[in-house]
Amino acid sequence: MLDLRKLPLEAQLTALLDGEVSPEQRHELEQRLASDENARRLHEKLRHGADFGRRRLEDVLKEPVPLSLVRSIKSTQPPKTPIAQRATRPQVKLAPSGPQALAAALILFVVGCGIGYFVGNSPDADEIATTTSTTAPANTSDWLGDVTAYQRLLIRQPRHLVEVPASQAEEISSWLTTAIGVPFRVPDLSAESWTFQGARVILGDSRPVGQLVYSNTDGDIISICFRKDAQPPETDDFKETIKDEIGLVTWHNAGTSYVLAGPSAEAALSQLAMEIATAI
Repeated sequence: MLDLRKLPLEAQLTALLDGEVSPEQRHELEQRLASDENARRLHEKLRHGADFGRRRLEDVLKEPVPLSLVRSIKSTQPPKTPIAQRATRPQVKLAPSGPQALAAALILFVVGCGIGYFVGNSPDADEIATTTSTTAPANTSDWLGDVTAYQRLLIRQPRHLVEVPASQAEEISSWLTTAIGVPFRVPDLSAESWTFQGARVILGDSRPVGQLVYSNTDGDIISICFRKDAQPPETDDFKETIKDEIGLVTWHNAGTSYVLAGPSAEAALSQLAMEIATAI
């Protein structure tokens, strides 16, 4: 695999957004995003640029085909006489060498990053929204959307749930406290038949989020996610939201936002969240 560390940061972050990195490269880039404010800003611009381009493409694909064009295609008659074949030209095979192919791939990669970067900075409504988000408090819906996406990923990869296993409790405590900037305790949920598997650091609305992962004997998975926030004290706590197969319970305490993510069919999710709030 291509060594991303030899590429510009824009290219590395674009590869991360496109899912074209190895688990080790993803871990390294997420660690950098957790500690480097400039890298997080650049990642946010690239993400908005990619979203902008995707929306524009979807708009184009949704446009109806002109009726005149459809009628023209249907009314076109095939040729009655075979078209004479053109004189064949000698084929020339272009077989670039290994270094030439690598150089071409790097050039295309960097050009693609530049397009996403400059499209993301175009002066339109998307740019206004981006500028507003850098000065206003983090968007709660965006962070919940990211948590939901990561929860779906855990469900689909049950053999790769965590970055640091539960057996390394001291490392989990020091690692997440440093990366997230929030003190915490790992809740013991064994009385509710949930076994702690370990921890991860994910991104929620382009900010580092701690994730504690649990599973039960039925193969179900829940995760406790937390991050710093700037929400007002009157924030509505223990609010349950269902997004298809994922249930979310959110609450807030002492400058920290929490989310319990689990199966939406789990009836006791809100009660479990209240127990976690007193233990974490």
